[in-house]
Amino acid sequence: MDLETLVSFDWGLMAPEFIILIATVLLTLLDLFLPKKINRRILGWVAFASILVAIAALGGLLGEQVGSILHDTFRLDSFAKAFKMLLLVGSALVLLLAIDYQPKEGLNEYRGEFYYLFLTGLLGTMIMSSSGDLITLFVGLELLSISSYILAGLRKKNLKSNESAMKYVINGSISTAITLFGMSYLYGITGSTNLKAMAGSLVSLTDPQYIYLLGLSFFMIFVGLSFKLASVPFHMWAPDVYEGAPTPVTAFLSVVSKIAGFVIMIRIMVSIYSAIPMEDGTTPMLFGLQDFIGFLAAVTMIVGNLVALRQRNIKRLFAYSSIAHAGYLLVAFTAMSYVMFDSIWFYMLAYLFMNLGAFAIIQLITAKEGSEDITHFAGLYRRAPLLAVTMAVFILSLAGIPGTAGFIGKLNIFLGALMVSPSHYVLASIMIATSVVSYFYYFGIMTQMFFRPAAAEGKLKVPAATTVVLIICAAATVLFGVMPQLAFDFLQTNFNQFMDFMS
Repeated sequence: MDLETLVSFDWGLMAPEFIILIATVLLTLLDLFLPKKINRRILGWVAFASILVAIAALGGLLGEQVGSILHDTFRLDSFAKAFKMLLLVGSALVLLLAIDYQPKEGLNEYRGEFYYLFLTGLLGTMIMSSSGDLITLFVGLELLSISSYILAGLRKKNLKSNESAMKYVINGSISTAITLFGMSYLYGITGSTNLKAMAGSLVSLTDPQYIYLLGLSFFMIFVGLSFKLASVPFHMWAPDVYEGAPTPVTAFLSVVSKIAGFVIMIRIMVSIYSAIPMEDGTTPMLFGLQDFIGFLAAVTMIVGNLVALRQRNIKRLFAYSSIAHAGYLLVAFTAMSYVMFDSIWFYMLAYLFMNLGAFAIIQLITAKEGSEDITHFAGLYRRAPLLAVTMAVFILSLAGIPGTAGFIGKLNIFLGALMVSPSHYVLASIMIATSVVSYFYYFGIMTQMFFRPAAAEGKLKVPAATTVVLIICAAATVLFGVMPQLAFDFLQTNFNQFMDFMS
């Protein structure tokens, strides 16, 4: 590729990625050369500012038509823009939590590393969102994965953090190998790594042996990516990693990394496997394998919610809660209704605010008490009434109580499942039943906060950055619960209801 060809590309489409990349390099150099006596929190504010600039750059691209560069390996369509907005907003809120994070064993000597590794992971998620090629998808996936492995073990003097990082590396490496093996079948059959080119060559495929191999590739890619989503039975790493990782990293994995997992799954599955006909020559393979995805969704919802009932560690409880929410999102993916993209995007939006808000309060309590036991939430209403009420808002939303964004998100998925096929009635019923089960452990936290004597005396001081996170998350959770049309109008106005997906 000569210089003239490189210059001819519209590099403005990658403006948000370039901003994050430049900020990552800058933070790496600053952390390397700044004197040790200078507080590394300033690097966190630089990282936060870079994300705000990237959000502004992405906002300037919302009105642009679908564009692609580098021979369609990088695409900027509505799907990419919509999910990048979630990734950037979620990352900005996590960074605010990280700036205020003060574990008892200290983190100052590694704090600089946190910020540029965090931005590297964010860059990987953004590349995944805009990938039109298996190679760039995999590069983005590995950028996110390798950064996450290191971030999970950043508390180097903490044995649980060391254990979580080791388990995460082992499980992540296995899942990556399985995913790559599945991708190799796609490349071997089509001779291309470009998603559009592969879909075009697979439409007319009729050889049953090739269809069998493509079915194998589907299972391997789906299993590999299920590790990233922490769906059952590929979820065993999540509770240990959530417990051992620093709380901001846990928040990042539960929201930003999960969004990225669904982004890459939708990119590959909808782009390629909806184009492959089954042996009857008419049913797309993705629709033919709905029962398999639905079964995993059901098991994920059941196991996530039932095991959460027995948890006493608040971060492990939220790990199983996150597993259950992955199951709810898989219901939308199973149904494949015409509102699938909208339902998943809105649920991710709601989940982003309610989960990050909850983790902000979890970080405050666990850092002060030096323990993650759920009993430390006892009497929170007496110590900090506003904090307890705010936490109640997030818990009610996670449980799907009307008047919150979480309820609207679940309702969209539920109705989307029912409108497609009567066969999804069972899945929708399981979704309702498991949501009711979740009330027991979510309301268990509220019982501790409002109806138990205070576990400790003294007022809780909320740092400024954490206060901003709590205000934004609580306001968004209530606003999108009462007026969800604001989000859907924004979606329709700026993202064209994802009609240009892989067009």
